[in-house]
Amino acid sequence: MTSVPDGARSLRCLIVVPPLAGHVHPTLALAAELRARGHQVAWVGPEPTLRPMLGPDALVHPTGIRLFREQGGGGEAAIRSLWQGFVVPYARFTIKALDSAVRSWRPDLVLVDQHAPAGALVAHRHGVTWASLAPSALEIGRPLRETPDLEASLEELLRALWRQAGLPVAEYTDPRFSPDLLLAFTSRALTGEQPFPAHYALVGPLLAARPTPPAFPWERLDPDRRPVLVTLGTLAADVAGDFHARAAEALRPLADRVQGVVVATPEVLAALPDHVLGVPRVPMLELLERAGLGAVLCHAGMNTLCEALAHGVPLVLAPIRHDQPIAARQVVAAGAGRQVDFATAGPGELREAITAVLEEPGYRVAAERVRQAFVADGGARAAADRIERLTVARR
Repeated sequence: MTSVPDGARSLRCLIVVPPLAGHVHPTLALAAELRARGHQVAWVGPEPTLRPMLGPDALVHPTGIRLFREQGGGGEAAIRSLWQGFVVPYARFTIKALDSAVRSWRPDLVLVDQHAPAGALVAHRHGVTWASLAPSALEIGRPLRETPDLEASLEELLRALWRQAGLPVAEYTDPRFSPDLLLAFTSRALTGEQPFPAHYALVGPLLAARPTPPAFPWERLDPDRRPVLVTLGTLAADVAGDFHARAAEALRPLADRVQGVVVATPEVLAALPDHVLGVPRVPMLELLERAGLGAVLCHAGMNTLCEALAHGVPLVLAPIRHDQPIAARQVVAAGAGRQVDFATAGPGELREAITAVLEEPGYRVAAERVRQAFVADGGARAAADRIERLTVARR
């Protein structure tokens, strides 16, 4: 165990995160680093959902569990649906349990995912230092500035949450943005050299082994063919449509040298042709480390694309909604991938994009450049350093 550095002390860190894999997984790495330094870590959320992702030893302050409205649409409609149908209702549902957790566990620091704003409200109420976790490209650098009506409507939703929590209006602080520390799980290799405030720390992706990785048929990987992963993440089943079929057809003429690994629902898997390997889930990090992936075709979800780039694997990106178009543009600007239209790209266009990132060396060179930048950013180690510096400064 690493000792707590001079000037610091053992901390109690409470993590407030939505019960979604893309938000929870980075906190595993952060928690492991903090615990290795002698700090204590706990989470707040629905235990039946969090426990399989966190493992049996994690301390979870339970909130109970309820269903939330399906997110729908694309563009502005999808972002409004995300906030109105999930983020705000989840905040209202969890705030009482959060308040109880802060009262009973008495954390020194609350680490608040930007899509779990109740954590910031409760921390402010109790005078506890809080830091923001930014796991996506949607909430840093004001990417919504070109849609001022949408930006203003989200601001009003957050101000309403503040008022409903009984907090003084004059003390309002946007709960997405801690005034003291924001940890963004991205890199200037992707965002570019836009200016960020000094308390923003772009630490790159936070990667750690998952407690319960899914099984995978390793014996079915063909050593004579280069694997290409096709995945739309965990939340796109409602809009996937025939994308997997188009991707499988795109890979058919390449089947002598490329093996598609397609992640999809059981209904879709049943209809896939034999030249691709269909699975319901993959152990993503292990697959990247063991399989020698040639490329990843995905929806530009931040976790998926950062995990691929952290292993130097180039991408074909078919963004669907939320922050995905922003993230896709960043990867293309970095030279590490190609972008296609999720709804309209046919097999021929998909095949041309896949072939390009497999065969044109510039994409892999750029992906390797991003990988090296991620290493330099420091990941969980850098995040923990910033947390310790913040708490020393606030003593």
